Amino acid sequence: MLEGPVVTFGLGDSLFALPVALVQEILDPRPVSRLPNAPAHLLGVIDVRGASVAVIDLRILLGEPARADEPDTRIMVLQIPKSGDALLVALRVDRVIEVAGLDDDRLEPLAEAGFLDWDQRMVEGIGRRDGTFVTVLRVAGLFDPEVIAMLAGRQTAFGTTEKGAARLEPGLV
Repeated sequence: MLEGPVVTFGLGDSLFALPVALVQEILDPRPVSRLPNAPAHLLGVIDVRGASVAVIDLRILLGEPARADEPDTRIMVLQIPKSGDALLVALRVDRVIEVAGLDDDRLEPLAEAGFLDWDQRMVEGIGRRDGTFVTVLRVAGLFDPEVIAMLAGRQTAFGTTEKGAARLEPGLV
């Protein structure tokens, strides 16, 4: 059972959701300051009311191809509780649809996940909104280093893998 409403959003033809309690605000696209040698899913940082906030391209993190900003593209700023504090992280999504409850407030796991060799640590469950499937994401799974490594293939935004990336020793610059 899911407690409270969710923010529904789309990536391509798929619908996803996060608990509304995690969403601080939803922004229009804006320029992102790139970070050197960042993984492909980490677009860079933006300024949100004086705070530097990392922007994650959720399409890339979930294994979808990148796409340019379109009129419906949005940046969802999340406030993630961590050790008595809150971390700010932003997700770039294709579109935000609405704040709503799921049909019957019910989530179901994909029982066949193990059989299908699918790692579902990033999924809280699958629900429905107006009869359409909605995948509710688990934030802890999205930002789990093992999950990120597996999904993103450890590729940097500059097209090299971390294993193959040149590393400078401290003091050589």
